Amino acid sequence: MKLLLLLFVGAILALYGASQYLARQVASQYPPKGRFADVGDVRLHYTDYAADGDADLLPLVFIHGASGNLREQEGIILDQLKGRGRLIFLDRPGHGYSSRGSANDMHLPAGQARIVSGLLSAIGVEKAILVGHSLGGAVAAAFAVNHPDQLAGIVFLTPATHPWPGGKVTWYYHLTRMPVIGWLFSELLAVPGGHLRYHDGVAEVFAPQDTPAAYERNSATRLVLRPHVFRYNAMDVTSLYDAVSALSPSYGKIDAPVSIVTGDSDEIVLAEVHSVGLERDIDGAKLVWLPGEGHSPAWTNPQAVIGEIERVSTEAKARSGRR
Repeated sequence: MKLLLLLFVGAILALYGASQYLARQVASQYPPKGRFADVGDVRLHYTDYAADGDADLLPLVFIHGASGNLREQEGIILDQLKGRGRLIFLDRPGHGYSSRGSANDMHLPAGQARIVSGLLSAIGVEKAILVGHSLGGAVAAAFAVNHPDQLAGIVFLTPATHPWPGGKVTWYYHLTRMPVIGWLFSELLAVPGGHLRYHDGVAEVFAPQDTPAAYERNSATRLVLRPHVFRYNAMDVTSLYDAVSALSPSYGKIDAPVSIVTGDSDEIVLAEVHSVGLERDIDGAKLVWLPGEGHSPAWTNPQAVIGEIERVSTEAKARSGRR
């Protein structure tokens, strides 16, 4: 009996040690690369790239989805847009290197949108085009509903913005939210297990296409495989259904140029629910279907994304000139 107890305790310590080691390794490989701004009690990590003198785009704010961070959003888009407008990439509260803050709505799109609004005020951006990917699309939508005076336009990328049939999410998100058991799971098993499944998980995001060669190296998406970030991510994902159920009836209030870029083979979110729903709910929204593409068009079809950013910026400038 003593031997079994010793083996059990040893296994627990080994798993905890492995989780801590792997989390430190990831943080060492991908340290903070940007600036920090205090928005309320959230210490927000962001990068801010200035526009050139002949810039043709309005300021752009990129909002990542679940399990993401600002490096993933920079991807190959940054190289192709740098200098054409002010480009701001951020780690949502609790992700990457942004702290979570103490507000009781920081797991909800509206709470995170409020932080984005505060950041723009703090760094002197009056109006911006938001580019929201996946769950970041819900944050962009909440921003549009709640902070319209700061909105120039939106480009949604394979967004998750509406209640979906059944409201289900992957089992480990719910497990992570459970009292005690969830904490133990995130501290002992989620990190090593996540590293073992990382390649397969990434492949599912890009299916049916192949994963771009630079994605795993440059996206820093392994940063989610740190226990505290894993828990925050699970809280965001498991809260999304109720959040968009409450938020989506207000999308009709959005009065700005909107593009929705979505793959018709996305296996992560249901484009027929979310993207089609946005086109239906927002007057004048343009839905762009990408045949045979999955959940990350900024990586697999950056030109299509850039084209819609350009279109929304041009229309937003025209609207501004008419007022």
